Amino acid sequence: MHHRLDAIAGNGLFTEVCVIGAGAAGITIARKLLDSGIEVVLLESGGIDYDADIAALNEGENVGLDYYRLQDSRLRFFGGTTAIWGGRCAELDAIDFEKRPWVEHSGWPISKAQMRPYYREAREILGLRQTQPSAADLIEAGVVMPDFKPDRIRSLLWTFDEKHGRFSFDNCRDLRDHPRCRIITHATVREIVAAANARSIDHLDVRNLAGHRITVKARHYVLATGGIENARLRLASRSVMPTGIGNGQDWVGRCFMEHPHARGGRVVSGRSWMLLNAFAKRHEVDGQSVAALLAPGIELQKEQGLLNTSLTIVGRRPPHRRESYAMRSYARLKHVIAPDRRGRELWMAVKKTGHRVLRYSEPARPWALNKAGLLDIALLVRAEQAPNRESRVMLSHLRDPMGVPISRLDWRTSAIDTRSVSGLVHALDTELQRLNLGAAEAASWLEGGDWQFDPLVSAHPIGGYHHMGTTRMSDTPRDGVADSHGRVHGIANLFIAGSSLFPTSGWANPTLTIVALACRTAEEIASDLRHRPMARSREIPRYDANSYAVAESGRGESESG
Repeated sequence: MHHRLDAIAGNGLFTEVCVIGAGAAGITIARKLLDSGIEVVLLESGGIDYDADIAALNEGENVGLDYYRLQDSRLRFFGGTTAIWGGRCAELDAIDFEKRPWVEHSGWPISKAQMRPYYREAREILGLRQTQPSAADLIEAGVVMPDFKPDRIRSLLWTFDEKHGRFSFDNCRDLRDHPRCRIITHATVREIVAAANARSIDHLDVRNLAGHRITVKARHYVLATGGIENARLRLASRSVMPTGIGNGQDWVGRCFMEHPHARGGRVVSGRSWMLLNAFAKRHEVDGQSVAALLAPGIELQKEQGLLNTSLTIVGRRPPHRRESYAMRSYARLKHVIAPDRRGRELWMAVKKTGHRVLRYSEPARPWALNKAGLLDIALLVRAEQAPNRESRVMLSHLRDPMGVPISRLDWRTSAIDTRSVSGLVHALDTELQRLNLGAAEAASWLEGGDWQFDPLVSAHPIGGYHHMGTTRMSDTPRDGVADSHGRVHGIANLFIAGSSLFPTSGWANPTLTIVALACRTAEEIASDLRHRPMARSREIPRYDANSYAVAESGRGESESG
């Protein structure tokens, strides 16, 4: 059942589990819990589509590296930023989960082996084949790939979820119709209120922009609002814990990570047709759309102390040139048109048309333009960023219309981020020359300079809009804020979901791992509730039963779906 908050304002709600945030993580957890027979309230700050006034709640300050406007860096409505997601999927590598002596604060409290069953679930949820295709599959499909030494350079693949709006309101009819699920939209959590003993959460203070409010009490709570908001809301919930919810060790908000983008250099004097055909376009493997990338070999990472960073080989205009008219038009379209339903449909139509054109024009177009001196065979970097405690989300002294302090993002990279890209580019140069495929010239900024963005290298020149690490998982509170299931250290009934849990980021886009972790967290919550059947009466008494009954009796009138 679906309500707007104003239709039930003034009432109290009780449920078994309250999930805050209706994006990929929150929706996945809600579905898994409902399948386990558990009652769920799903709170969404926005509505079922874009609203500029609600989007303004994302406003924040950038005080570190240049970054996208925080208001534009995620979407605040049902389905979240997956509404405009490009669909790139990849699993993290085994080394990403390991403690790497050369990477400070690395190491997950779970292994790749423990994640495999949840990756299988996530792949099914995202409409992917159960087996991740490999470069060998690409070769079998007829694509000529360089025979790099795998201990030096690995050729890897993304796959794509090609269902647009998979988590949209329209595609969540199962949740809207479920008798144990209540979706409340226009419901912004103003504070997560801890119990007096600070060992559990007592209730949520939930409001809308008009000032209407409800109080929600649950046996368990899941915070799934994204890598910036998960930190911001915990830091801002200070009525019981002065430093924020579960922030006794000062980890909340720290280690903000992105996948920074850059131009790593270019390939010269080489077999550009073969390289562009392999890496600059999508391919089909057993009916799946895939795209290839390059990452350092595991042995190379260990030998040189490199991150698990990545790059692709693409045709791009040389640095400091003017962008093409087509790309300028695309950028204007993306930033001028509001991301409402019509705007998203137009954007996706343009994007699909572009992919169709590229399917038939690549690699001939960039190859010819390179021969004419108009394009470089560029190295497009999509890097792993090392966790850095000084890269962080904080609270500003400014407040949003709800009275909550806005985010203040101090994004910082580290020397190892740049050095890892340099190591990858130099290893690629060695391998290209060994195979007589050309040479890789490293960009000058890689010689010990600060991270350098290039507006010509990608439609997203700064990063992938991937907000990670701000509520990191760890074995103990000394090293992070949540355990291996996402439960906040020291708070029995609060869980975190999303990429804010990631201790490290690898090269892989985060959504597949977000969904996999959400499956794991839902399993833990369901087990908790099965083994603690008396928790409702013993720990969290039903809140305002009379008001709850009023809300229940009138909820059918507020269905808007």
